[in-house]
Amino acid sequence: MWSEKYRPQIISDMVGNEDARVAIVEWFVKWKKGTKPLLLVGPPGIGKTTIAYLVAKQFGYDLIGLNASDVRSKTRINEILVPVMNNVSVLGSPMIFVDEVDGIHGRSDYGGASALVDILKESAVPIVLAANNDTSDKMKGVKKAVKIVRFKKIPPRLLRVYLENILKKQSVQLSPGSLIKVIDNSKGDIRSMINLAQSLVTGFNPQTDGSFEHVNVEDGVNAFFKANSIEEARGVLYSMQIDPREKINSFYSSIITSNLDYSSLAKYLETLSEADMLFGKIMKTQNWRLLRYLNDILIKLYQNDERIRYSQYNLSWPLLNRIRWDGAKIKSMSSVMAKKLHMSSSAFVTLCFPFVLSCIKNKTLKLDMEETFGDVIEKEMKLFP
Repeated sequence: MWSEKYRPQIISDMVGNEDARVAIVEWFVKWKKGTKPLLLVGPPGIGKTTIAYLVAKQFGYDLIGLNASDVRSKTRINEILVPVMNNVSVLGSPMIFVDEVDGIHGRSDYGGASALVDILKESAVPIVLAANNDTSDKMKGVKKAVKIVRFKKIPPRLLRVYLENILKKQSVQLSPGSLIKVIDNSKGDIRSMINLAQSLVTGFNPQTDGSFEHVNVEDGVNAFFKANSIEEARGVLYSMQIDPREKINSFYSSIITSNLDYSSLAKYLETLSEADMLFGKIMKTQNWRLLRYLNDILIKLYQNDERIRYSQYNLSWPLLNRIRWDGAKIKSMSSVMAKKLHMSSSAFVTLCFPFVLSCIKNKTLKLDMEETFGDVIEKEMKLFP
């Protein structure tokens, strides 16, 4: 996807919000233990997550990226964040980033907000939070414990320059009318603009009726399974203007962690396998015109099913910890396997690696690379019961 291909590699590659970027860099330069965490506030798709990863890279931190769904309960906070705070000297240079923190409040909030605030008040490592807005009363506790940096929508003139540069690099064109339409529909969301432009160039123009604005992953998955008709569900799919791999993974992680009977689970997974095969073919052939068929496959998942709610797939903390800080050989192995499976290394480690280990342990799978990475596999298998 162009949004990944042209993702900024350094902070100066980003567009817009210059003052906000300067403030973030200055915060990192002056950071010391006890410094108030950062809260980045602004509409989706303008670079809040991107700059968190770029700053971590520039200042040499090992970023631990989390979503609101990871820290909604006090139990999850204690499982994920407390070990980081208590083992800073062992872990090297960790940095915590919690995205969509304004979504931590809801029916699934079991003490997560208050537990997070307690950690924010005694931050032993750099902590950066991101939120689409901070107007909710439930954000008051968080706002008191942080330094706020506000992001604004990217002006249309900058969006046009940025998009035209991408189109030039791709050796493709959009008509002046289509260019204006893409920029206007993005509403300042640069990621949405790039995804929509690529959709138009590849011949896929989603015809939505305007009932849905662009939605984030969590809201999209939940709205999909709450939809009262297949037309409504289709509108939700088109409104999830995100990387197709992320879209497939979000449905997979939500379905696999839900309490479903075997028959329903098999039906859902069969559809997801079909979607995954299509995306694998797209990546192998780089024929992005096939992307027009992805939503036609995913719509087969639709039924009004209250059992399914968005869930981000989580590895156990011991395995996650080892992958992040002792993962040189794991990264090498994941690079080889990811290439064979036509997916990113991070996606392989998150979604496939635990199952590969389980299969090896149960002697249902043998890899040619097992001798090369035998010591790693042996260590990792001890993390599984």
